Amino acid sequence: MGFLSKITRLRKNRQYGYQPRYFDDKGKGNPFKIETKFDQYRTTLSNQRGLKNKINNVLDDTKRKGDRNIRLRMAVIILVLVFIFLYIIDFDLSIFFS
Repeated sequence: MGFLSKITRLRKNRQYGYQPRYFDDKGKGNPFKIETKFDQYRTTLSNQRGLKNKINNVLDDTKRKGDRNIRLRMAVIILVLVFIFLYIIDFDLSIFFS
């Protein structure tokens, strides 16, 4: 088996140590980490996993006050879509009126 070991032996992978030309080590963060400028304000990017942590994040988000105009616009859009759906399925609205 000694003569086959030279053919079948696996070599170690070569490592390449890349250092960017204009990167100073004293700067902030990793230059290879890609993140947008708003990532620090997003609550959905947290590393905490689990159902309990997700539910707590959702509850914290609902406690924040939103824009009133967005809520009103969303309610109008939902009502219009509901009425379009009721019209398509030929729902009789006269049952609500006497």
